Amino acid sequence: MILVLWDIDRTLVYTGDIDRRVYREAFTSVVGRPPTALPARGTGVTMPLAVRELLRVNQVPEQDVEALAARIVAELPERLAGHRELLVRDGVVMPGAVDALAAVQQAEDLIPTVVTGNLRGSAETKLSELGLIGYLDTTIGGYASDNLHRPALVRIAQDRAAAKHGGRFHRDNTVIVGDSLEDVRTGLEGGARVIGVASGTTTAEQLRSAGAQHVLSDLTSTTTLLHFINRAQAAVRGR
Repeated sequence: MILVLWDIDRTLVYTGDIDRRVYREAFTSVVGRPPTALPARGTGVTMPLAVRELLRVNQVPEQDVEALAARIVAELPERLAGHRELLVRDGVVMPGAVDALAAVQQAEDLIPTVVTGNLRGSAETKLSELGLIGYLDTTIGGYASDNLHRPALVRIAQDRAAAKHGGRFHRDNTVIVGDSLEDVRTGLEGGARVIGVASGTTTAEQLRSAGAQHVLSDLTSTTTLLHFINRAQAAVRGR
């Protein structure tokens, strides 16, 4: 079997400024003043690391960063859930995402879940409100609430998948589908092949140069996506 790890933001969905709104609200609630700068867009870093950067660029004393970051991170999923109507109204499912998810889910030898910089609660809210959660087994995913560092999430998801399905998951039978340089790094360092999708702020050439084994312009060609995933299957069967 092949474990397919989907990234969420800018790969499956685009939620515009909603995350940044949530960061602003949580920062203001915890720090007591609104931020003057917000995290960079589309980088793919985990939410806890983005929160630490948010605190630092807004001149919060270094000795206070960890404690305040923990409080902000704890607020993020609930605050996002408070904007469900906004997610439904303004959130966008990326072109081809539904058909791509359905094709992977229906394939007999593929196990679809997520590896994401979102906290689990935030990830499930986005997927649920935009109608995608039924295509994924979120119980075996890897989330920023599991570890600050994205490469570590691959092993977490592999271990959860192994516990549920048996066998052992490793680089040769695990594939990440994602749009950012962080997705590529996560695969290379964490132990997965990478299919880059140039649907975010990173170009196809940048994804290739960073080490993605395959690159798609978007998810509209389900046949091509499955072909790239099945190359991993062929490698495993040829061993």
